[in-house]
Amino acid sequence: MSRPGPSPRSRRETETVSDEEQLLARFIVRTKRERYVEMISRPKKRPNFLRELAHFNALDPRYLISIPPSQQYPEQIASILTQKGAPRKCWVTSEDADLDGREMPLLHAMKRVVGRQMGTFLSCIPGRLAYFESEEAGFRWILERLN
Repeated sequence: MSRPGPSPRSRRETETVSDEEQLLARFIVRTKRERYVEMISRPKKRPNFLRELAHFNALDPRYLISIPPSQQYPEQIASILTQKGAPRKCWVTSEDADLDGREMPLLHAMKRVVGRQMGTFLSCIPGRLAYFESEEAGFRWILERLN
């Protein structure tokens, strides 16, 4: 008689973990990658990771694209991401519980994130294109990895 194993994750839950793991694996400095991937993939540790987004300092500088101050508005940032291939929807990982763990239309997500000073990632193309906003004023980055 075999014991039942843990219930399998739904397809969306599996995609979510994979999307977030790719985001972290591709845009976070090597020294913190493994720790953050473990935190994000474990429900009990996820809140710890989300709290760290407020003053997040583990982005790999090789993949950061600064956004000129004149373009730091939701519509302009969404346009830049769209020009780089972003689809209409993105995945949100955020210290804001109302946004975290949701797929949202890109422009709607931008309007909910830009200027709110809540640590947030918007993953547009997993592991290739994302946006990050910190709690610190003006700390906004497009994250792009072409390889």
